[in-house]
Amino acid sequence: MADLLLSAVALMLVIEGLMPLVNPQAWRQVFTRLLAMSDGQLRFIGLASVALGLLLLFLFRG
Repeated sequence: MADLLLSAVALMLVIEGLMPLVNPQAWRQVFTRLLAMSDGQLRFIGLASVALGLLLLFLFRG
C-alpha cells in the first residue's frame, strides 16, 4: 500500500513539474490568476479536484 501511495505522489510531482519545465511563462500566468481569486473560488476548485480524483479512483480501481 505504501508503494502505491509513493508511486502516486511521484507521478503527481512529475505531472505538476511538466508545466513550469515546458512553459514557465504560462505557469506564472496561471498562478497570477489564482492569486486574484477569492477563497471561495479556490475552495470550489479544490473541491472539484478532490471529487474528480475520487471519481477516477472509483472508476478505475473499482
